[in-house]
Amino acid sequence: MRIRLATEDDKYIIAKFQVKMAKETENIDLDPEIVENGVMSVFQDSHKGKYMVAEAGEDVIASLLLTYEWSDWRNSMVLWIQSVYVLPDYRGKGVFRMLYNYVKEIATEDKSVSGIRLYVDKTNTNAMKVYSAIGMNGEHYNVFEWMK
Repeated sequence: MRIRLATEDDKYIIAKFQVKMAKETENIDLDPEIVENGVMSVFQDSHKGKYMVAEAGEDVIASLLLTYEWSDWRNSMVLWIQSVYVLPDYRGKGVFRMLYNYVKEIATEDKSVSGIRLYVDKTNTNAMKVYSAIGMNGEHYNVFEWMK
């Protein structure tokens, strides 16, 4: 397995992963066309974020979106891991750990980055176990939202 920055050629598989993830984790049926346009928007505007993918051989088996939050408290950027999806056959095999380590290496090497955050649905206990196992904690903040 290897981790790499995604390219525009990966847009359809990433969009497919996002539709599957929404259904699995929150039982939401997303409009595939809207998701494809949303994924493409990231490739067209790097300020929105960047995707990473995991490959096994020639196949993309996982993806995540990395976005940015400016922290005035730290005078630095916080990286947010979002939209994580790993194909079911590859779960429990360290794929997310590899993706996370890739992001952590980026954060460690970049002096303008102070940390990494992610959010997780409160019912997604499997994901929370994975995040705890790699050294992240959910003790500091609760995330509140209003979504239109």
